[in-house]
Amino acid sequence: MTPSRVAWVDYAKGLCIILVVMMHSVTSYGVLVHDWGFLHEVVEFARPFRMPDFFLISGLFLSRTINAPLRDYIDKKVLHFIYFYLIWLVIEMVIVEVDLLRTDPLAFVRLFFFALVEPYETMWFVHMLAIFYAVTRLVRRVPVVVVFLAAAALQTLYHLEIINTGWSVIDRFCDRYVFFFVGYAAASRIFAFAQLAGARPPWTLALLLVWGVANWLGVQAGLHDAPGTSLVMGFIGAGAIVAISVLLSQLKFTSLLRHAGANSIVVYLTFFLPLKLMHKLFFVTGIMPDTGWVSAITTTVAVATPLIFHHFIKNTPNFLYVRPARFRIVPMRGAQTAAAGNL
Repeated sequence: MTPSRVAWVDYAKGLCIILVVMMHSVTSYGVLVHDWGFLHEVVEFARPFRMPDFFLISGLFLSRTINAPLRDYIDKKVLHFIYFYLIWLVIEMVIVEVDLLRTDPLAFVRLFFFALVEPYETMWFVHMLAIFYAVTRLVRRVPVVVVFLAAAALQTLYHLEIINTGWSVIDRFCDRYVFFFVGYAAASRIFAFAQLAGARPPWTLALLLVWGVANWLGVQAGLHDAPGTSLVMGFIGAGAIVAISVLLSQLKFTSLLRHAGANSIVVYLTFFLPLKLMHKLFFVTGIMPDTGWVSAITTTVAVATPLIFHHFIKNTPNFLYVRPARFRIVPMRGAQTAAAGNL
């Protein structure tokens, strides 16, 4: 692990990517078999904070590069995600839309170009990050409080359904940008909070227990989708994940979770394939009738398979997780890393 990495941040990303994969595993298989499993409860519990925390963590280190030369910034923070979106869009569509490609290639091409403006299936997060980084660069000289209030207002208007364009890029931007911006603008306070949480584990655990009960009650009441309370639950939940991650980083036996977080983009880009294969296996064979256990096994395989695959190819020239030099506008400095970066 690179010494400069912050341990609890990797743990937080690990928790987030597992929750994201679990959500896709649980919901898609539940729809497929028209059933509800025990992991549905975990997915529902995580709804208020799963994506808010992922975006907040994604913005944490942006202050280090926000004022870099424009050419460098565009290359590392915008084209970086555009490249991986395009590469994996082709891969995912060829696999998922193979029947369409075979029977109507023109329709396949139309779907591909449509996916450039309306993100395809699981790829929307990578698409959105490129936009978030671009927008934050544009507003970096605007007073933080002004941007925060504007972003919070957009999130509230979205949950009031005043903003409901039907175009997921705009709707998701309004719903999620406030969390990314706070990750960037309040990074020093978030790191201070993490340090405080790690210094007082008993108090942290007690507060996490209170939060867990309050979050569950809020979900039961539907507050995670309501204007105002969705914003509050998102930030408090993100803070809880930070605290949990700090505590986990103090335990030696949780290093696999950190590894998953350090390679979160590898998992995010690749998990769709083992997930779909596992779902097909369980659905066709019926060897596991319990929906909850199917989802648990599928989540584990869908997280582990990309990491194993990456382990074997990380030291080889590849375009899957490393952006080749010919697709950069700024040459890399120093040794090339084995991973594409982090979400």
